[in-house]
Amino acid sequence: MSDVTARTARPAALTPDICVVGAGTRGIAIATAAAAFGVSVVLVERGETGGREGDLAIEALVQAGARAQDIREAGRLGMTAEAPVIHPARLHDHIQRALSVAAANHRAERLRALGITLVHGEARFVSRSTLSAGEQTIKARRFVLATGSRPQATVPGGLDPAGLLTEDDLASITRLPERLIVLGSDGRAIAIAQAFRRLGSSAVLLAHGGLLPGWDAEAVMILRRRLLREGIELEEDRELLRAEATRSGVRVVLAANEGQATLEGSRLLVTGSRAPDIDGLDLDLAGIRQDAAGIVVDAGLRTANRRVYAVGSCAGGVAAGSGERAGDGHAGLVLRNALFRKSGSIRPNACPRVVWSSPPIATVGSLDSPEQERPGTVRFLRWPFAEVPGALAAGDGEGFVKLAIDRRGRVRGATIVGRGAPELIAPWCAAVAAGLKVQDMAELPVPALSLSEGSRRAAQAFYLPATTNAAIRRLIGFLRRFG
Repeated sequence: MSDVTARTARPAALTPDICVVGAGTRGIAIATAAAAFGVSVVLVERGETGGREGDLAIEALVQAGARAQDIREAGRLGMTAEAPVIHPARLHDHIQRALSVAAANHRAERLRALGITLVHGEARFVSRSTLSAGEQTIKARRFVLATGSRPQATVPGGLDPAGLLTEDDLASITRLPERLIVLGSDGRAIAIAQAFRRLGSSAVLLAHGGLLPGWDAEAVMILRRRLLREGIELEEDRELLRAEATRSGVRVVLAANEGQATLEGSRLLVTGSRAPDIDGLDLDLAGIRQDAAGIVVDAGLRTANRRVYAVGSCAGGVAAGSGERAGDGHAGLVLRNALFRKSGSIRPNACPRVVWSSPPIATVGSLDSPEQERPGTVRFLRWPFAEVPGALAAGDGEGFVKLAIDRRGRVRGATIVGRGAPELIAPWCAAVAAGLKVQDMAELPVPALSLSEGSRRAAQAFYLPATTNAAIRRLIGFLRRFG
């Protein structure tokens, strides 16, 4: 063989047990877990390992804003504090520190040390059982597609999409916009607008169609009051007609009762519009279907090609929309199915949804059921944090715990709004998933003076009607005769 032929020969095909396409957080979780069991793994990534950083950057901004607001509101607890001074450069360093700690576990050197073969290149299927990435051919027993999604930031008008901000841009922000206009009605839009307002920017939230459509109206009302109290401008009823660049930033034109209204801002950030990042995979050559939401999968996250799974925000079909709130649930389900042949299915109803605002809102299950069409089949229990001693000690009794209970006493859903809601929802996720009865949760021991007392009190409210039941009162009176 000549030297020229040797240099141009394709490398031998890789034949791992599992090939994961996409080295984002979820793809790396699957690859590292499989490698820990001694399974041969190939991980394909076209760019840097670690995936998009938007979610963690948003949370870092939210937490920084929360600390600034705590300083402003210290007077409620009897303290006097100077107004917080925001240093954008230091804020950027805070975001980068958070990202760097997470990135340490995603470095290529660590992945290779765990026994994972890392291949850089654009992945595409060439048959039902073969995938290529650059010059490398991979014939795996199972494939997992974890390519994620990408923002689709477009607005009507003459504004260049390159001039728009998306949540993915927040990881690299070095200056706080003087006046930020946020377009979106989802939890990310709300959290971003509130965080920037707390960090010193003026903030306008354009939420055409209302805040958090489909969420508990009472919880949304509490959040709306807080946003207005903190000085965020809300536009819930006006449709965005167009956006255009100005010398000082951006101008948006809104529909109004008497024609049009305009708002001026320094930057416009668009949330909520994302597309599955699956272009170029040549899914049809592998016999894989796709829809508008992404790669069509069944309840076990398996595609029409039984060798291939799809997880996260690139998954459509019955998994559409579940990737953003499933955490590592998708990864665990695929590993159980692919490695251990254990049947399992996604349970979107048991996956919590969280708005990382202040106060945060967390919900799981369903508080709106078709059974409500038959009166008496669903019962609602509620307990306010204003009657929870631990919340009052923290100076924050805003919010409540609300439960939906079916006629058998099983927990159908829960919504919590208030301090600590994302952590407090966890036991209710277990209750919904396991079909537990509210009596089980009412008897659950919780630490004294903890916010968990609100959950237990809400569950104990199930027994309140019994306190006025005449038969039960007669029984108690009868038993009293025996000492």
